Amino acid sequence: MNCYNCGCRLSEKDYCTGCGADVSLYKRIVHVSNMFYNEGLAKANVRDLSGAITSLRQSLKFNKNNIKARNLLGLVYFEMGEVVAALSEWVISKNIRSDKNIADDYINAIQANPSRLETINQTIKKYNQALDYCHQDSLDLAVIQLKKVLSLNPKFVRAHQLLALLYIQAEEWDKAKRELDKCCKIDGNNTTTLRYLKEVNNTVLTEEEKNSSNKNRKKQDEAIQYRSGNETIIQPMNIKEQSGFQTLWNIVIGAVIGLAIAWFLILPARIQGAKADIDKELKAVSETSDVKSSTIEELNQKITDLTEEITTLKTRVASYEGTDGTMKASDNLIKAANLYLQNPEDATKIADSLGQIEDTALGANATPEFTALYTTLMKEVGTKVSASYYKTGYAAYKQGNYSLAITDLKKSSEFDETNADALYNLANAYRKNGDKEDAITTYRKVMQLFEGTEKAKKSEDSIAEMKAES
Repeated sequence: MNCYNCGCRLSEKDYCTGCGADVSLYKRIVHVSNMFYNEGLAKANVRDLSGAITSLRQSLKFNKNNIKARNLLGLVYFEMGEVVAALSEWVISKNIRSDKNIADDYINAIQANPSRLETINQTIKKYNQALDYCHQDSLDLAVIQLKKVLSLNPKFVRAHQLLALLYIQAEEWDKAKRELDKCCKIDGNNTTTLRYLKEVNNTVLTEEEKNSSNKNRKKQDEAIQYRSGNETIIQPMNIKEQSGFQTLWNIVIGAVIGLAIAWFLILPARIQGAKADIDKELKAVSETSDVKSSTIEELNQKITDLTEEITTLKTRVASYEGTDGTMKASDNLIKAANLYLQNPEDATKIADSLGQIEDTALGANATPEFTALYTTLMKEVGTKVSASYYKTGYAAYKQGNYSLAITDLKKSSEFDETNADALYNLANAYRKNGDKEDAITTYRKVMQLFEGTEKAKKSEDSIAEMKAES
């Protein structure tokens, strides 16, 4: 035993030899805690798990750092099917003493098996569902759920008790007794189990007494009774009546035996005929099944052939159209060039055609001529389109229509990457619209592209403010 104050090992004296603290009361508390631990251990050894829980809880009340008591309490809970309670005790034990603690092994044994964890989770869910069914007065559904729970966790005492209670409610006494007997095998001194079992036994005994009383009354009614003075004389049944009944009984037995002999002589032939009929039906069913199987195989083969044909046709069409969208991109570029030749001032329509060209068409597979024409057109109309989109986007921003502002300002910055106002106000629009992530990304882009400018400084301040708000 170590001192609670300095951790020094205590001697038989009532004070700590290390720091001089008075440890007499501390020793008594630890002694009482160990006494309750030993009592709980003894009860657990004879499967008095409820009593063991009570004693171990008392032990922990006196000394919450009693690792042995806490680990044993977890084992008792686990044996009763209370896995969550057991894990709680072992986790607390591990937090109190992290080194050389057997609770680590208990926890790892459960966590190392994902299927077991899933089973525990399903057990808890199904048990709670059964309780809900009980509250909803759907007792049949509750019984089904509890049977599923016990198939997953046969040692779950509370589930056995609740199932027994439902059987008692339905007056199925034998089933209730079987469930309660299972509880007794797990926890031999559980108060709830014993109370239910007493109720079941009393009810069963009462019914047996009633049945026995009815049988005795029936026998008394069959006999003839009369009184002679102070004595009651019981006259036995008439021997002649018994003889007549015996004769009739013999006739009935003889008739039954005769019928049985006739039946057993006829039965083999009938069985043989039934077997022949069954064989014919099986043969017909087998032939029908073979025909259907052959038809199914033919249809499956046709499906396979058609699927391959569709794949081939798709590949051929893709080769005609350009699988990477090259032909579509070329059409859009030609359309933009044609619009520029017809009306160079109509920058918006030219920009729309250029905007339909995907980035994949401008990659490594693009021809130099394609890239050169695209770049030339973008230089010619980019600044004008950017200014147009900036005007409408900034107006929307001022009016509080941040969604439209984001759309137009984004297009403005795409058509003219040197438009610092468009990019900065786009970041502001993202911020006003509540999109902090895109706002921070855009502010950083402003700081990168326009380093040393006033807008870069404002962007840096805006990022700092947003982080402070978070």
